[in-house]
Amino acid sequence: MPLDRLRDYRPDRDEPSDFDSFWDATLTQARDAATEPAFALLDSELVTVDVFDVTFSGYAGQPVKGWLLIPRHLDGPLPCVIDHIGYNGGRSLPHDWLAWSAAGYANLVMDVRGQGSKSGLVGATADPDPVGAPQVGGFLTRGITDPATYYYRRLYTDAVRAVDTMRAHPRIDPQRVFVAGGSQGGGVALAVAGLEPGLAGVMVNVPFLCHIRRATEITDASPYAEITSYLQTHRGDVEQVFHTLSYFDGVNLAARATAPALFSVGLMDVTCPPSTVFAAYNHYGAPDKEMVVWAYSGHEGGQAQQRAEMYRFARNH
Repeated sequence: MPLDRLRDYRPDRDEPSDFDSFWDATLTQARDAATEPAFALLDSELVTVDVFDVTFSGYAGQPVKGWLLIPRHLDGPLPCVIDHIGYNGGRSLPHDWLAWSAAGYANLVMDVRGQGSKSGLVGATADPDPVGAPQVGGFLTRGITDPATYYYRRLYTDAVRAVDTMRAHPRIDPQRVFVAGGSQGGGVALAVAGLEPGLAGVMVNVPFLCHIRRATEITDASPYAEITSYLQTHRGDVEQVFHTLSYFDGVNLAARATAPALFSVGLMDVTCPPSTVFAAYNHYGAPDKEMVVWAYSGHEGGQAQQRAEMYRFARNH
């Protein structure tokens, strides 16, 4: 679609009737099962930040790892950015994550359960899979025939619990917690925006997991191709698969969001097609929102230039 059509593209939402009760029950269960988080000070070679190896309770009380970086020279409760990671990535090592602490923010880098063994960003969090059902290699079809068993139920819950954990930390200002990410991380940040009120802001770059059915119909790029491959084999599961995905689609979650938001899109992105990003943006529930368009970028988005936009947005909010 040309840009003028994209700006007005607001497709109908396919939303299950029990969407809110499903997520309310999931998050209540996770919070009831939570134990106290652990923050172990790391003996790193970094001189401008204190680095903590974090373990907190995510979905169903299961342990989730992360790094917490706090600027060493700043006192008082700090604003905090929670970073979410792209597909197949993990928390890697602390020195990969200095951008936010250099700008004066505390920064939680949440590990991605089960991921972090392919992209070079090493992970440290297991994903106890209760199903063992057939799936395509990757994570997008893990437990996909039932919302209760779907992989992203667990990952989105982890991400909401990360906000709970940071709001309770004595060095963090609970009124100034942001969530951010690109690609899968952008989709996760958008999910948190729809599930957790009171965020200071949301930064959603080239987001994955939005307008999912359309994405499978217009791109053969991975990771959406995992769904296509699954349905080429499990031909009778089409409607059940998309029913499951409707609980996790960023378009439905965006409609519930109330925090200020910064989106970005690459108009040459074949991984997360622009129409899927604009579908989520145009349904986003808060009036305080902006879209940064990178006309000649693909899935890399604006990279360093987008980082500058994120600094501006976070400072203003």
